[in-house]
Amino acid sequence: MKKTHLIYLFAVLTTLACSKPEQAAVVEQPNVIIIFCDDLGYGDLTSYGHPTIKTPNLDRMVAEGMKFTNFYSGSPACTASRYALLTGRYPIRSGFGWVLVPSSPRGMHPLELTLAEGMKEAGYETAMFGKWHLGVTKSEYMPLQNGFDEFLGLPYSNDMIPPKWKDIPLIDGNDTLEFNPDQTQLTRRYTERAVNFISRKKDDPFFLYLPYAMPHVPLMPGAEFNDSERGKYGDVVEEIDWGVGKIMETLKAQGIEKNTLVFFTSDNGPWIIKNERGGSAGLLRDGKGSTWEGGMRVPGIAWWPGTINEGLIQTQPASTLDLYNTALKLSGQSAPEDRPVDGRDIRNLLEGGKTAAQPYFYYGLNNRLMAVRKGPWKLHIQTHSQTGKDYFEGKLPLLFNLSIDPSEQYEVSDDNPEVVAELQALIEAHQEALKSQPTYFDSQ
Repeated sequence: MKKTHLIYLFAVLTTLACSKPEQAAVVEQPNVIIIFCDDLGYGDLTSYGHPTIKTPNLDRMVAEGMKFTNFYSGSPACTASRYALLTGRYPIRSGFGWVLVPSSPRGMHPLELTLAEGMKEAGYETAMFGKWHLGVTKSEYMPLQNGFDEFLGLPYSNDMIPPKWKDIPLIDGNDTLEFNPDQTQLTRRYTERAVNFISRKKDDPFFLYLPYAMPHVPLMPGAEFNDSERGKYGDVVEEIDWGVGKIMETLKAQGIEKNTLVFFTSDNGPWIIKNERGGSAGLLRDGKGSTWEGGMRVPGIAWWPGTINEGLIQTQPASTLDLYNTALKLSGQSAPEDRPVDGRDIRNLLEGGKTAAQPYFYYGLNNRLMAVRKGPWKLHIQTHSQTGKDYFEGKLPLLFNLSIDPSEQYEVSDDNPEVVAELQALIEAHQEALKSQPTYFDSQ
């Protein structure tokens, strides 16, 4: 080889060697974005079977990433589900059984380690744009006091407005921008702030939490989203889809899509008693506020170009509690060891594996443990329906094989007494463990 060629090769290798640590640091701390809808049902997206709501950007997320078919929220209610996502813990550990209202004296306990706080400790920039709903009566309950560097949003649900409630504030940081904002602008405002944050923080690892206010009622789509065949409900879902598209477009424009995990999901199932103003649980039974599958099984879409292979369908169960552990692990952190943490690291599932599946999953409501799933089997020891229905005329316990019967139509406890006994033992052990474990509830 000629001397000039050797010199050139040495220069190239030196350049690569010098740049490698910086590239490795980027890979070691990927950005994390969680998009969290309010009351979006399992059957409300094209990719999950809806025949008229058009969601091309979410469909592209599915085509370029992973679709979960057994993904769960930590609760069928707003406040409790947000607690589960941000702490990786079942809501029963906090006493958040249902929904906080503007006058509720409780909120996120200062001793909880939120996902934002954990990511911040790992050197991440953190932001939240959307619905908080984890306490407002004390300043320490608000987002900036719980790990977020930036916040724009409503402090609770968008229906907690006059005349039943006092004026609802739109808050930027810790300051009120205005009262009773034009809700037709909310999805756009949150999306634009998210795009701005990504553009500003593209050179640093960041955690972005985007909990849209919609499709919770009142349904308030932007003026340009007015032609869905599904009516106003379809309009707000299609506007969220537009927002997802803007996020993906921005990541690609900034050249950081391969270093960013985006996860899209919902806080609970649809508000089916709202009729045309509520969503669809698809083939699942019931909806929001119930521990039937339609109340807690929700869409789950993961997108991470170059890491998640295109078009994967993940049938292993996972939940929003797992996003806590997974994001912390990706940042280089680990879940706290001084308290029970119920989520698991599902990086292996995101890469198409099966060994990280949750061995069991508990369903709860109003601080009551009501059902458990292990593998394909789900056992109800109590039931509650948003509609007030008693589907099985008071029979308990109820056993279903969800792999065969995701709609919970065919009750099989009499044919599988050994499975009933095993799952009842799981529930009893969990209930007993809860008695001796700290909740951060009594001391607040």
